[in-house]
Amino acid sequence: MKTDVSKYEDSKTRNIYNSASRDNSLKKEYGLTREIIYNISREKNEPKWVLDLRLKALDLFYSLPDPSWGPDISYLDINKIATYVKSVKSEAKSWDDVPSDIRNVFDKLGIPEAEKMSLAGVGAQYDSEVVYHNLSLELKKLGVIYCNFDVAIQEYPDLVKKYFTKCVPITDHKYIALHYALFSGGSFVYVPKGVKLDRPLQSYFRLNAPGAGQFEHTLIIVEDNSSVQFIEGCSAPGYNELNLHAGCVELFVSDNAYLRFSTIENWSKNMLNLNTKKCFVSSNGKVEWIMGSFGSKVSMLYPLTVLNGYGAKCEFSSISFAGKGQNLDTGLKVIHNAPHTSLVVDSKSISKDGGICTFRSNVVVSKNAFKSNICLSCESLMLDSISRSDTIPVNTIMNDDILFSHEATIGKISDSTIFYLMTRGMSLEEAKALIVQGFAEPIAKAFPVEYAVEMNRLINLELEGTIG
Repeated sequence: MKTDVSKYEDSKTRNIYNSASRDNSLKKEYGLTREIIYNISREKNEPKWVLDLRLKALDLFYSLPDPSWGPDISYLDINKIATYVKSVKSEAKSWDDVPSDIRNVFDKLGIPEAEKMSLAGVGAQYDSEVVYHNLSLELKKLGVIYCNFDVAIQEYPDLVKKYFTKCVPITDHKYIALHYALFSGGSFVYVPKGVKLDRPLQSYFRLNAPGAGQFEHTLIIVEDNSSVQFIEGCSAPGYNELNLHAGCVELFVSDNAYLRFSTIENWSKNMLNLNTKKCFVSSNGKVEWIMGSFGSKVSMLYPLTVLNGYGAKCEFSSISFAGKGQNLDTGLKVIHNAPHTSLVVDSKSISKDGGICTFRSNVVVSKNAFKSNICLSCESLMLDSISRSDTIPVNTIMNDDILFSHEATIGKISDSTIFYLMTRGMSLEEAKALIVQGFAEPIAKAFPVEYAVEMNRLINLELEGTIG
């Protein structure tokens, strides 16, 4: 049955991110039962060990409690969520082979054009399945692997088994158990020793079906002395039904390796975003997280970095923007397990029209992580008197031979600054936009150029109230 998209649309507020195509799904499964798990595994022709993991995760989901922190999500009824939605018969290696209505969505988002101009490889997921995946021939010759995670299970089983669930165990929390029961699609990246990619890889995740869930799994392995930049984009059209995103990211950064992981999550405001991300970093390795959180009704996202090796480094830059009806509960967790490790955090949030932004940090410095350096900066900007912004740091320091600083500021736009800009010919809206963009600029500069442009566009759309 085709969904009448028009009943969810407001033509005055639609934009390239919020443009829906009709629901032409070939297969849909609602809820979470053993039968559904068997059906998903059979559909993917998975080995028995994967099915066993799914069934174990299913039992865990029903036994574990809801998180005791963050926004209330007790109204989520998994039986009303389409937990598996298949919209294509098979993954395409050429954009020309992607069904036209699906291809048009990615065309509007600029994904095929970006692949031609600046990317070493692209993956595109639509609902529960990857519809397109491609890697440049030169990188294939170097031994780089970049493919659909479902394909990796079939073609690289030993490599997948070595790392899969080792970073994020299925017992982590209730909604990671849900993820492992239902995971579908995502990306698998393997960069061999000594290979340095000079162009980024990008995966884009699009949830199109109303009332559906998306549970992609991303696994990235960067071997010794290698480097890669990975860009993750997410979006969904707005509906009057609750959608759910519970993806998972597992990252492994080996000795002297480098990984930059950039994300812009532009979900619609009927979305619960319960994503889980975690990274292990070995000696003198470095991970950079660059995060942009827009859209979604509720977000609960706290990437965890474990600095396991001497001199391991983490840099974390993030921005979130909460408007009316949004509760964005985000932050990070970092564990320092070795000497001379370092952490630099630059977090910014913007709230308007009663939106709620919360930044949570949990930093643990172990007894042997001496000479470590930790610097956290959190800035919040509220655009009116009805919005809210909170910073909730938790720090566990087990030795006194470290440097640690934490700065947090929360404020409103200055009336005098607004007045000054308006006396120079700007309207009230233009003045606010300029101040907000200046506030966000340090984070925008950390993104690749095309994503910095997208971030500024999203900020303008949020200020106009035209997202979702």
